[in-house]
Amino acid sequence: MPETPFGERSRLVEGVRAYGLIVAMWLRSTMAYRASFVMTAVGNFVATGFDFVTIMLMFAHVDVLGGFTLQEVALLYGASATAFGLSDLVLGSMDRLGRRVRDGTLDTLLVRPVPVLAQVAADRFALRRLGRITQGLLVLGYALLALDIAWTPLKVVMLPLMVLSGAAIFGAVFVVGAAFQFYAQDASEVQNAFTYGGTTLLQYPPSVFAKDLVRGVTFVVPLAFVSWLPALYVLGRDYPLDLPRWVAFLPPLVAVGCWVIAGLAWRTGLRAYRSTGS
Repeated sequence: MPETPFGERSRLVEGVRAYGLIVAMWLRSTMAYRASFVMTAVGNFVATGFDFVTIMLMFAHVDVLGGFTLQEVALLYGASATAFGLSDLVLGSMDRLGRRVRDGTLDTLLVRPVPVLAQVAADRFALRRLGRITQGLLVLGYALLALDIAWTPLKVVMLPLMVLSGAAIFGAVFVVGAAFQFYAQDASEVQNAFTYGGTTLLQYPPSVFAKDLVRGVTFVVPLAFVSWLPALYVLGRDYPLDLPRWVAFLPPLVAVGCWVIAGLAWRTGLRAYRSTGS
């Protein structure tokens, strides 16, 4: 018998509550060793910062990259890195699902009266990932200070909209990738290609990539809505593929659509799972 809208809402509230409780448990565990947390967070900050150092070294030899200046690329980088960092903080543990399916430990989550998705997402919550978010925000702040942008109310609104919608889109990709691991248990690297690989792709302007690739990340896996399209609106630059200007305002709708697909994919994968006791 299908669940009613009230039942669906209750299930969602239950999942969010369970996620919060599990995260709180891991936070207490992390804060028990504060020096270790600080070192790992700083290490995460430095390690992810090398990506932007690479871009700076590139610009030491060229003035523009694909028609974009260092400051413009910094805006693309900062927006995508921050969005991905938020998603990685909240849902980065999803790539461990394949391991749980292989060793049978997913069965222990199934017998608990808590949504499995909440348990998998919150498992081993890593606060050290704040280092990536901090690094992305610093680069984004540098870009906004260095660029001479003709600000309008819509452009001001676009900045938080871009980051939050981008995080939601990446989050949906995490969930779809995890759902795929119900079938292909060693598919975490495939998932990482779209998450970690996707954020690396978005750190560079679309003009440096082949049009077929740009079409793929616009119409198939819509990562272009994470930062490329809204950031190009803020910069006043032309869109790839001659897209209309209004597409820059679609990221929230794209995020909702991605999560509908992610929810369906997760339910399908979970129903197809056969436990070690089957």
